[in-house]
Amino acid sequence: MNRPPVVSMDEWQAARDALLVKEKEITHATDALAAARRRLPMVQLSTDYTFTAPDGSAAGLVDLFDGKQQLVVYHFMLEPGSSHVCGGCGSFTDNLASDQTHLNARDTRLILMSPAPQSQIAAVRSRFGWTLPWYSAYGNDFYADLGLGGIFGLSVFLLDDGEVFRTYYTSGRGVEY
Repeated sequence: MNRPPVVSMDEWQAARDALLVKEKEITHATDALAAARRRLPMVQLSTDYTFTAPDGSAAGLVDLFDGKQQLVVYHFMLEPGSSHVCGGCGSFTDNLASDQTHLNARDTRLILMSPAPQSQIAAVRSRFGWTLPWYSAYGNDFYADLGLGGIFGLSVFLLDDGEVFRTYYTSGRGVEY
């Protein structure tokens, strides 16, 4: 095993103190980034989209909020006609809590979404035992209009007085933050 050097307690404390300075710099930078993210402008979306709910019923964009003001959508990489489950998407979904009590208390709902048809999504949900609400955007222009393509990502939407706004989007390494 390749171990770090073994040092005295004083040397360890000095190294730890130096590292703490760097950790605090990153914390402050992260706080500033989060503040900038909250000030990001938003774009109004059409509410004309129709999605397919997990039970097969039709749902409009406003319906996805389920009475909440904020909606977080994880765009799961599942393309029409594919049965491949991306390892990253699978691992991410495995670690999402089915119980959304804490999110709901903050007037927020989390769902999964894919461009695949609901029959395909249902097979994957069943295979992995996932219970989170997972909607299909199959047959609408939602993904194209938002420039999502076939990649995974995380979108945040705001519902205000019947109007829907896209407030944030990230993919790649940004999703884990």
